[in-house]
Amino acid sequence: MGEHRDQFQARLKQINRKHEALSGGYSARLRADGLLVVNPRRVQSRISARALIFFTAAFLLFKGFLMAALGFGSYDERVRRLADGSGLERAGAFIMQADPVSVFFAQKIGPVLR
Repeated sequence: MGEHRDQFQARLKQINRKHEALSGGYSARLRADGLLVVNPRRVQSRISARALIFFTAAFLLFKGFLMAALGFGSYDERVRRLADGSGLERAGAFIMQADPVSVFFAQKIGPVLR
């Protein structure tokens, strides 16, 4: 009698797991043999790759603008002072340090600002 109860509990646990998976959404498709198969939907990110690329490009353009407006020497000095601060400021200094793309943008924007 105990093994029947264990089998029942195992089946019940499996049904509950499947129910939880399908509660977030599901898709159903009809196979060639006529069987309807229901699968849980995959979780999709709310941030698209296009938006991430756009944000990164805008950030690099902003850094290039700052470099061109402040001058390379002044910009590097400000980043160095930021690197001497707290942990959060050091992280900001790491992100704001000069990179080839930002320097390229600064060189192209610089003549326009002057």
